[in-house]
Amino acid sequence: MAGLSIWHVVIFAIVVILLFGTSKLKNLGKDVGGAVKDFKKSIKEDDAESAQLKDPRTIEADVKSTESSVKS
Repeated sequence: MAGLSIWHVVIFAIVVILLFGTSKLKNLGKDVGGAVKDFKKSIKEDDAESAQLKDPRTIEADVKSTESSVKS
């Protein structure tokens, strides 16, 4: 058979644990989780920026922003 059986996966997991140890695997998991979290955060920030860029700029909006900055 070309596929992996459950025993292949179990033996592979045992070898990986013996080679690296549980503490290194735990740190690796934290690092990967942090990288995924940062990636998701940057995607959300990019979406927010692109939404702002898609808003059409009008003369009225420019006048209002200028008036509010002058009053401050």
